[in-house]
Formats: sequence, structure tokens, C-alpha cells
Amino acid sequence: MPVDEQFVEIVSAVGAFHITDRAMKRAQAEAEEAVRSETLDAPSRSRYLDAVRAYFGGFEKEARAHLRDVDRRLEQINQVHFNLTAERGVAVKRIEATQGVLHRVSALEDGTR
Repeated sequence: MPVDEQFVEIVSAVGAFHITDRAMKRAQAEAEEAVRSETLDAPSRSRYLDAVRAYFGGFEKEARAHLRDVDRRLEQINQVHFNLTAERGVAVKRIEATQGVLHRVSALEDGTR
């Protein structure tokens, strides 16, 4: 079976990853050899694609779960930021109001002395 360019690209893309799983390493080595020697047959191609799908499917699930967790934590941080910004606004208004009163007290005292 001639090796099609799309398969070669997949083998190359997978080969760029640091693979630690023994079965995936073996499947990758076999696919690379089949591409090099142009001896790829349909069952080998199918087994390799199944191995890639299984291996990377697990990583995709893990990455999606991590992304959901990060998004949830970002939402919490954004809520805290929003709440602190509102609290800061209240504190600034309180300072302005108390400074106004204290300034009037000082002005009143300066006028009576």
C-alpha cells in the first residue's frame, strides 16, 4: 500500500511529541519504519491510527478538564476582583466624606479662634 502524504504528516506530528507510553512508542516506531521503507499495509495503518486516537484522546480529555478548572478559577478571581473594586470605591467615598467633615470642623475652629 503506498504511503499517503496525510499519513506521513500524522506520523511526523506524533513523532514531535515526547511519548512515554510503551505501546504508543512501539506503534510510532513501527509507523515510522513503514513510512521509511514504504511497506505500510492497511491493518498496520488502522492499528496506528487507533493507537494515536486512544493516546491523544486521553490527553485531550485531561487538557479539557484542566481548562475547565482554570476557567472556573479565573471566574472566581474575577468575582473577587469585582468585589474588591466595589469595596475600594466605598472606602474612597467614606474617606472623601470624612475628610469633608474634618475639613469643615477645622474651618469652623479656625474661624472661632
